[in-house]
Amino acid sequence: MKRSKKIMSAFLTGTIVAGMAGSMTYAAEDTPLVVGVTNFNEKFSPLFAEQIYDQDVCDIIFPWLLPLDRSGLPVWNGIDGETREYNGTEYTYYGMADVTMTRNEETNETIYNFKLRDDIYFTDGVNLTADDVIFTLYAFCDPSYDGNQTLYSQNIKGLKNYRANSTAAESVTDEKVAQTLEEMPEELEAQIQSEVITPLLTSEMSWAEENYEGYDMSSAIELFVAFYTLDESYDPGDKTEEEVISDIAAMYGADYATLGANYGDEETLASQANQVASDYLVEQMRESGEGEEVANIEGIKKLGDYEVEITLNGYDATTPYRLNIGVLPLHYYGDESQYDYENNQFGFTRGDLSKMRELMTQPLGYGPYKFVKYENKIVYLEANEDYFLGAPKTKNVQLKETADSDKIPAVQQGTADISDPSGSKSAFEQIGEINGTGELNGEIINTVTTDNLGYGYIGINASTVNVGGDPASEQSKNLRKALATILCVYRDVNIDSYYGEAATVIDYPISNTSWAAPQKSDADYRPAFSVDVDGNEIYTDDMTAEEKYAAAKNAALGFLEAAGYTIENGKATAAPDGAKLSYEIMVGADGKGDHPSFGIMADAKAALGEIGIELNINDLSDTSQLYDSMGAHTTELWAAAWAADADPDMYQIYYSNQPSNHYCISDAALDELIMEARTSDDQTYRKSLYKEALEIIMDWGVEVPVYQRQNCVVYSPQRVNADSFTKDSTPFYRWVKDIALIEMN
Repeated sequence: MKRSKKIMSAFLTGTIVAGMAGSMTYAAEDTPLVVGVTNFNEKFSPLFAEQIYDQDVCDIIFPWLLPLDRSGLPVWNGIDGETREYNGTEYTYYGMADVTMTRNEETNETIYNFKLRDDIYFTDGVNLTADDVIFTLYAFCDPSYDGNQTLYSQNIKGLKNYRANSTAAESVTDEKVAQTLEEMPEELEAQIQSEVITPLLTSEMSWAEENYEGYDMSSAIELFVAFYTLDESYDPGDKTEEEVISDIAAMYGADYATLGANYGDEETLASQANQVASDYLVEQMRESGEGEEVANIEGIKKLGDYEVEITLNGYDATTPYRLNIGVLPLHYYGDESQYDYENNQFGFTRGDLSKMRELMTQPLGYGPYKFVKYENKIVYLEANEDYFLGAPKTKNVQLKETADSDKIPAVQQGTADISDPSGSKSAFEQIGEINGTGELNGEIINTVTTDNLGYGYIGINASTVNVGGDPASEQSKNLRKALATILCVYRDVNIDSYYGEAATVIDYPISNTSWAAPQKSDADYRPAFSVDVDGNEIYTDDMTAEEKYAAAKNAALGFLEAAGYTIENGKATAAPDGAKLSYEIMVGADGKGDHPSFGIMADAKAALGEIGIELNINDLSDTSQLYDSMGAHTTELWAAAWAADADPDMYQIYYSNQPSNHYCISDAALDELIMEARTSDDQTYRKSLYKEALEIIMDWGVEVPVYQRQNCVVYSPQRVNADSFTKDSTPFYRWVKDIALIEMN
């Protein structure tokens, strides 16, 4: 049973967020805190939020069940708090629960136990209990769930059987699914087209309806066709949107990989196709009489009014990051008459999340602020005086849709107090001019920069850039290292020119935001592609830029000669079998060179030309061509950027034969390291494994790490108390986490 709300003075005292201790009194501040943000999608739900600003609203209203600290590590002891050092300062982190993780070696199971606080109340006064957590977990794991969260992909005991409603499901192995997708029976092909291909294309047509004018197109159909047609001669004529979607879907058939590449999210479509194939196999088994119906998820258990346990088969280091979810109130989003834990009823009809979808625009949570309304492109929030970590300092918050070009002027002029313009050289110059000092922090604007959770790179495809058709040979690696060495030496000057202080050059193919990223202070740290074919250092500290460029060309010639090229008078004059004297590099720079890596390519083109290698730059105004080529693994070289996660798992990008392994790297030792790192919970050990993996990737010469750009948040110190603003912001711990502390001047 739910307890009625009890207001206690304890709600208004004590430490409320990381690093701020002591008594806290509620300030009845009438001046709202106005935040300039980019557009909302009005999916204010932990289940369905996709866009970052929708997610920010959710994070404020629904604090995470398992939060992260500034380093991106889980906060296990949320009730009493955990004090951890970051950047020389100690911060204390609090959360909803105390969480323990236990590995049972005998049963090969991992158990997560959640002991919830008993003083958390939803903003309508109803106590949050284990029943709400159970309801939420079942919603995230429902077979009809199609949001961005991937808790359902975890190996929770019995989950696979529950989603398929058959005890036979867990006998469907990944190998069987992969084989079935390769064979692609007609019935499965039709299912993938109807359940994966057509829904995405339909969604993208809706997107085109809202955005075609911004692309200078005459209609949504024109924009849609430009992005997704596989037939350049296709003419939609007078066809309706539905007919065009049908035509384009027919072009793809069941080719979810190509569509995923064009859409820019191969992983999601591959996951959907795998699920359809798995369901297909289960249905085949059901028709033959195998398997029984499944009433619950064996690995999710309620142990008490405030205690929940989740059991997984084996161990997966990514699991804590899938538990970064908000808890939904059963009594609001579900149907209490359909909740009876003992009798396998979990608050809604399996396969029907319609009520939760209907309430996306009217969220009810338990965080520092409660949702009031979304009106005239503004989200209005009001302080939750009964927030379990103490009432917020500022009573009202408005999140206001603002064009990126207007974000800095809005803070300057007072129409916004906080905003997040794109970090760029021009933006930083604009801030410096407004402050009148050239500095990012001044009397008018203060600036907080954090590394973006991702990085820019130049890729080299091992399957198209090799010698003798053997991507893994030493000759092939030397060919790619020759190209990489030249590209690498021009990074500093060009990234500084494009980004200024808004980005830094990196030396390993991993985001600097990751705890696994090598640091310059490490004894074995080495700048990218800085040794020659004999392992000698190419550069010295006293070299000028021009001397470095000359040294790079000389080193590249050494790699080319070792690759089997004929070198005469300082130039490559003939290529070995399977290699070429000319390669193409693709970049989506709008056809006008507007890309961080374009200058690198231009300089490398000139340098390579001087040693006999032609580098043809294909500057694309339509980036879908690049994604098509990457997805089909036909690119030679290209420039792009990776998004990263809090956990540095390399499986998606570098494991052999993965759809997103655009480098076509296939290395058994690398695969073994990636899988071993997934099964360990020792961070120091995992970091050592990832360092070995990074060295293998660099040895293959398939990726040139280029830049780590910064995200930017600006605020007015005249209106926002600077002492109350988040210190040491990181990609994992942004100012939104401390919104309850922010006060107005």
